[in-house]
Parts: sequence; C-alpha cells; structure tokens
Amino acid sequence: MRTVTFPLLAVLGLCGVNTARAADLDYDYLRGADYDPVPAPVVDWSGVYLGVHGGYTSAGLGSRGALQPLIYRDSHDTTGESDFRASTLLNPLSTRVGSGSLGAFTGYNAQFDQFVFGVEADYTYFDRMGVSSDGLARSQTTAAGFYQAVNLSGSTATRVEDYGTLRARVGYALGNFLPYVTGGVAIGRARIADTTTYQNYGFNLNAYNANLAGTPTYVNSFGYTSFSSTAPYNGTPYTSIQSQSKTKVVGGVAAGAGIEYAITPNILLRAEYQYVLFSDFDGHKVNLNTVRAGAALKF
Repeated sequence: MRTVTFPLLAVLGLCGVNTARAADLDYDYLRGADYDPVPAPVVDWSGVYLGVHGGYTSAGLGSRGALQPLIYRDSHDTTGESDFRASTLLNPLSTRVGSGSLGAFTGYNAQFDQFVFGVEADYTYFDRMGVSSDGLARSQTTAAGFYQAVNLSGSTATRVEDYGTLRARVGYALGNFLPYVTGGVAIGRARIADTTTYQNYGFNLNAYNANLAGTPTYVNSFGYTSFSSTAPYNGTPYTSIQSQSKTKVVGGVAAGAGIEYAITPNILLRAEYQYVLFSDFDGHKVNLNTVRAGAALKF
C-alpha cells in the first residue's frame, strides 16, 4: 500500500507545479507581442515648390484681317477699293501646328484642412510657326465701257516663341493626391510676317472694240507697266508689294486643371492640361492647348 501511494503523490505534485507555472505565464507571450500600427504619412501641401515640365503643345494660328491694312495701302485710291472692296477680299485660313514644349514652374501653397490654395508662375518654350496664304482675281466691265480687273495675293506667318503665365490654384487634398484647377493671365512673344501683292488695271473696252471695227480710236488704260492698244489683254499690269515683319509681346488668359502626387512630402509629380488664349494682335490670333507632365521639389 505504501508502495502505491508514493508514486501517486509524486505525479500529483508534478502536475501542480506545471499548472502553477502555466498560470504565471504572461498571455502576451503566448499570443505574440502587440505592435502599434504605423500611421499613414500625412502630406502637408503648404510651402514653396520649384519644378520642371515637358509635354506637347498644339497652337491654333489665325490671321483673318491681318492682310487688310497692307492691301489698303495700295487700294485706297483705286477702283480696286471703290468697285471691288479689295482690302476685304483676302482671308487666309487658320492653321494648327504642334510640337513638344518644355519649361519650368514655381509656386506657393497654403493648406486649410483639405483645401489647398496657391499661386503659380510658369514659363514654356515652344518656338513653332504656322503659314497660310490666299489669292484671287476679279474683273468687270463698267457701264462706261471700261474693263477693269484686280488681282490679289498674300501670305501670313505667325511664330509663337515662348510664353509665361501667372495663375491662382485651388486644390483638394486626398492623401498623397491633389487634384486642382487653375486660372490667370498669360504673356508671350510672337513674331509675325505678312506679305501682299496688288494689281489693279483696266482699259477702255469701247475704244478697243472700235479699233477692231476699223475706226481708229485712242484706248485709255491704267495700272500697266506696258500696254498695247491692239492687244490690251496681253499687257503687263503693275504689281505693288507690301510687307511687314515684327516681334510682338502679347497678353491673354490661361486656365487648366491637373493632379499632383506626392512621392514623399518633398517630391511631387504632376500631370496637367493648360489652355492659353492671347488677345488679337495686328489681325493675328493664337490659342494654345498643352498637355504636360512635371516634377517638383517642395521646400
């Protein structure tokens, strides 16, 4: 009996010790250590930034009315103006040219809750030219029996060299993303080159017909460098050429929208669309559509 009791007491004692040790163990140890979650980084969009951009610009170049002053220099005292309104006849079509563009930008943001307000200036180098031309000829015989004609031709070229804008920006912060809209003023440099040729000539058709009928008659004429009363249609009209070329500084408006992404609190990427419309200058019109990407460093 004593032999059985001793081993039983030893087993019960070991079980008690193990139970006590288990009770003393920390539950955190059993399920692993607790770790506080790392908070997502919060981007503060406030501050000064400086960056570069590059993209593609499409320029709409119009010159309706650009050639009228040049034609009028020659036509104002001629039958071409009084009878044909020559200065209003040439209207070259608008053209569109496109090319890569590049530049730089800088600005300042101030953030209030999720709204971000800022001001930005940018510079874009483009340097593309569009050319358009037009020409026509008109003729008529007047009630007085004069045949008269007017021949016109002209070409116009517009080159947009570069431009800059100063704009306000309003954005809404969505974590690392900042969608925004922007608008302001623009100023640019453009070079124009316009050229016209003008001919206005005629002769007394009644007198010419009288000569053909065998009645010698003097044939009056105007606007020729060489003229033959027996072959007036083969005469050489006098041609007047006018031209102008100048560089203009022009103003306008700018608007656009885009989105920025903060890789880090200080390194920003962006994608943007920008529209620029310049005021008319010497009959020339320019609008620019640009899509571009950029990168900036925020301080």
